[in-house]
Amino acid sequence: MNKNRRNFLQKSVKLTGIPLAGPLSIPYISGADKQIENYTRDLGIKLCLAYFWGIEPRKTALSRQMDVLGAVSPVNSGLANLPGEKDNSRTVIRAVKNAWTREGLTLSVIEGPPYLGEKTKLGLPGRDEEIDNFITLIKNLSLEGIDTICYNWMPIISWARTIVDKSSRGGALVSGFDMRAIKNKPPINEYGNLTPEMMWENLRYFLKAVCPEAEKHGVKLALHPDDPPIDNIQGIPRIMTSVQAFKKMLDIYPSVYNGITFCQGSFASMGDSTEQVNIPEAIQYFGKRNVIHFVHFRDVLGNKHNFEETFHDAGKTDMFAAMQAYRDIGFKGPMRPDHVPTMAGDSNDKPGYSTIGTLFAIGYIRGLMEGVGKGKY
Repeated sequence: MNKNRRNFLQKSVKLTGIPLAGPLSIPYISGADKQIENYTRDLGIKLCLAYFWGIEPRKTALSRQMDVLGAVSPVNSGLANLPGEKDNSRTVIRAVKNAWTREGLTLSVIEGPPYLGEKTKLGLPGRDEEIDNFITLIKNLSLEGIDTICYNWMPIISWARTIVDKSSRGGALVSGFDMRAIKNKPPINEYGNLTPEMMWENLRYFLKAVCPEAEKHGVKLALHPDDPPIDNIQGIPRIMTSVQAFKKMLDIYPSVYNGITFCQGSFASMGDSTEQVNIPEAIQYFGKRNVIHFVHFRDVLGNKHNFEETFHDAGKTDMFAAMQAYRDIGFKGPMRPDHVPTMAGDSNDKPGYSTIGTLFAIGYIRGLMEGVGKGKY
């Protein structure tokens, strides 16, 4: 299991107190270019599944059967079966890529990249070395034909939920977040008095260093929103919590290689009971700037203070209008479902990544794609 992903999950469950079991854009050749009447398969979008726990034979078999042939994965020496090698080496990257190729899948996105941790995000001693290692990762990914990195700017406490087994439709289990459940959590102060201004300065330092290298090597950086998108958890500032924050981030280094992972659930969680994000409008805005490089297609109910994940057909977003927006902006990049309910017959040991829930999600997403592609709207 990727070390960053392990740390990410372990830090997240500090809020839930629930243990997690087990370790955690390249065009692929499929029916994507086949013309069927007047629409293109999947709108030309590259459907993917996430594999944070390594190669899962049942899941990869189902991926092939569904013709969902993109893999979103970490890259590390463990997955490459090359203990002792640096995670950013070309040897490791090639071995990981080849492991997916043997499964009939194409490694499309590196999600949870190595060499981007607390030193960089908090501006601690050693960040320049960490950033140099990240730049080496960019170079070697490019040499192996991998062009998208999904990363986040959430140090110490990353993805966070206060419950991961909330009962939803028909008894399916979903995750949720409620600010009231963490209001008495003690502050984390081992890193001193952190401020939003410091977080922005650290992000600026990082982007100024890595974006020129990303441009040079043709690798797209796709920043994921903070999840949940609240301003502070246990004294740790969170800055990527609004559409305006992403506009500010993009202006730090204007470039098509400085872009976004458009996580619909995170953007839909932004705001409060009086003002929330219009997802199709946000897609149109960022799409016209050509900075949406990767999509997490999911939905929620509620707002940033209190929300829960939902089935793809049961949230608050007009998902058909969202898919229309991707079509309208000409998005052809990788897209995957995320945070699906755990359905009957699946274990909840990997909350949000139920195999059966993923099958439901892919069917729903592909139905939207076909409707948008064939219809006259």
